[in-house]
Amino acid sequence: MSNGGPAPTGSGRTSDANTGGVLLEAEVQGRQLRVTLPAEVPAAVTGMPAPASVFAGRDELVALLLGRLAPGGEGGTTLVSAAAGMAGIGTTELVLQTAARALRNPGWFPGGVVFVDLFGYDPDRRLSAVDALWRWLRAVGIPGERIPAGEQARARLWRSVVAAYVRQGCRLLVVIDNAADAAQVIPLLPADPSVPVLVTSRHALDIGARQHTLDVLDDDAAVDVISRVVASRRGGAVSWDAPGEREAVAELAGLCAGLPLALRIVAALLADHPQPAALAASLREARDRPDQPAEPENPGMLATRAAADLSYRRLTPRHSRVYRLLPLDPGPDVSTVSAAWLVDMPVGEVAELLQDLRRAHLVDEPTTNRWRMYDLVRLHAASQPPPPRSPGEVMVALRRLYLYYHDTARAAVSHLNPAATTDTTVFATREQALAWLEAERANLVAVCATATRHHLSQISTGLPFVLAGYLHLRRHLDDWITIATRAADVSHEAGHWNDDGAALTLLGRALTEAGRFDEAVTAYTRAAGIFRDSGDRRSEGRVLDLLGAALAEAGRLDEAITAFSRQLEVYVELGDRYGEGEARGNLGAVLGEAGRSEEAIDVLTRAVDIFRGLGDRRNEGRSLGMLGAALAEVGRFDEARECWERATSMLAELGDAAWIEVIREFAGELLPAAESGEPQKTPSQPRPAE
Repeated sequence: MSNGGPAPTGSGRTSDANTGGVLLEAEVQGRQLRVTLPAEVPAAVTGMPAPASVFAGRDELVALLLGRLAPGGEGGTTLVSAAAGMAGIGTTELVLQTAARALRNPGWFPGGVVFVDLFGYDPDRRLSAVDALWRWLRAVGIPGERIPAGEQARARLWRSVVAAYVRQGCRLLVVIDNAADAAQVIPLLPADPSVPVLVTSRHALDIGARQHTLDVLDDDAAVDVISRVVASRRGGAVSWDAPGEREAVAELAGLCAGLPLALRIVAALLADHPQPAALAASLREARDRPDQPAEPENPGMLATRAAADLSYRRLTPRHSRVYRLLPLDPGPDVSTVSAAWLVDMPVGEVAELLQDLRRAHLVDEPTTNRWRMYDLVRLHAASQPPPPRSPGEVMVALRRLYLYYHDTARAAVSHLNPAATTDTTVFATREQALAWLEAERANLVAVCATATRHHLSQISTGLPFVLAGYLHLRRHLDDWITIATRAADVSHEAGHWNDDGAALTLLGRALTEAGRFDEAVTAYTRAAGIFRDSGDRRSEGRVLDLLGAALAEAGRLDEAITAFSRQLEVYVELGDRYGEGEARGNLGAVLGEAGRSEEAIDVLTRAVDIFRGLGDRRNEGRSLGMLGAALAEVGRFDEARECWERATSMLAELGDAAWIEVIREFAGELLPAAESGEPQKTPSQPRPAE
């Protein structure tokens, strides 16, 4: 039976500089983890976007933050700094500029920077702390299978990593962007007070941070942003010397309400059409349109929407199609290839269009060939109606994109299962397939969560089964639980009972892997009931197997005995001799664990006979191993030794070294104690069948 093990404990211990990295040694899930971490974590590894080339109006605040980031600087014992302000006001750009300047200072952050965008104000893309921790731990090189499932366990491991970097002299900078509440942030904070953290949010957060609330840019700074963006686009300094130009640029700045995002969009338009008075008139018209919703509590949102609307009206049909459809991708960002499927255009053409939109400040390219929209721009793009002659554009595009994700995921996971036929039409190698799955994981999870909204429920119920093997391999257990829960909910709501049973079984497996055994028991119990009521006895038997194992892991041995007894009844009724042998092995193991050794001997003896009759020497040998343990428990040591000798001989021929070691443990724990008259300890008995 699987064992989730205890949460990680201990702290990292670093090596000397000769390793070329940072040596971490920590206990994770009851096992020692020893891995060399990179001496420096580049910003690109954790996805920190490059700062904008034009930045103005925040110099004093940047200087203040830099003073707190400097080694031995002004931070004192609290090095968490939080920047808050309304959407579009530039909190993200502030911390990116600060982080970039800090990283350029030699010796400040030799360990590099870790960054995460939590998408705290987007319910479809919001990132949990446990998922953010996964990204960071993978970014520094922790193997996926060694990352624990729970938030607290991951947070402890992360703090061990940070401590290891500090002891090695590789101080890190932590940047947490777009947090909605303290619950998203607190698990990510390092325990070491010498490691500074920059946090952005729209609200002040109760995280023990020094708070900095951003206001809109003043008139001079706003004009400066416009002028510098235009200069950078036109390749030289600009001067507003023509009659009325300076006043018109000042009016543009005022219409943008001092919001940096709106200013950048307008400046990009002005660079292409250097007529500030005409542009100001157009922006004023866009702002004052009757159908423009008022936002009295946030005039900056209205300014940004008006600027985006003006920019949108000047796009070509091809650009506007990409802009209008891009928000349909449900994940945090979208690859160029995915965008091409979404808009049904060649990849090269879409790449050029996206670059044009980036230059217009309508999209951002956080990493190469991945694209995302600022929140306010995304809302504006999503609100644009389709062309009159394409009323079904959105549904067709969604179906095309979601099927692309589903079919490509299926091709990718075919590389992970040695027993399956590998699909090489999309990915030539296993490494390429895994790289795609890792890059698109957040999008794939979002597709599972949202497909039903778009009348694509078959993807919500089918894609979780496609992804299960990959999520298990990489230990993305929270994602596995999320999408399996969604599949079960969708099947239940639709009244598809067998699909509901299968999804609940999948959910139970994910919960079991995460060590959440009592919840797994609930899922398996519901699934078993569904299969029993529908007359699908074979599926019921398989779920009872899993249910019994989860109950045993939860320490509920009497209930486990009942589950395995029911499993045995099912396979006897079906006349399935292999299933009966497996059920007897399961039942015998848990009877022995419960101290009911005489019953275990009877059940396991019959399991040995069944597997011998079937010619299944592996399971015959394993059952003999457990039978020997049960015999030793009641003092029948000679018979126990005989069972173990026969079992070891069989398993040696099959190369089953793991079970030979189990049998040696049985003998080591039971025989010496019994012969010396000391109290005996009942060893935990594994199940016979794989």
